[in-house]
Amino acid sequence: MADKKSADIKKMSFEEALEELKTIVEGLEKGEGKLDEAIDAYTRGAELKRHCEDKLREAKERIEKISLGPDGEPTTEPFDVD
Repeated sequence: MADKKSADIKKMSFEEALEELKTIVEGLEKGEGKLDEAIDAYTRGAELKRHCEDKLREAKERIEKISLGPDGEPTTEPFDVD
């Protein structure tokens, strides 16, 4: 069953995963549900967080900086945001 849940997360967009993660965090902060439910929610939240981090890393790798070369032609190079 955990594999199905993980596959479900992998299909989510960054925004969908982040929204669900926010809902989980809010529920945990309020102390909603039983202990087993809280543990399951925490586990899912950790998977969602990892998914969001992966999506951000992928986006960062795809971003390129556009600049003009000495001849006036546009060139691209990896964009370093660090």
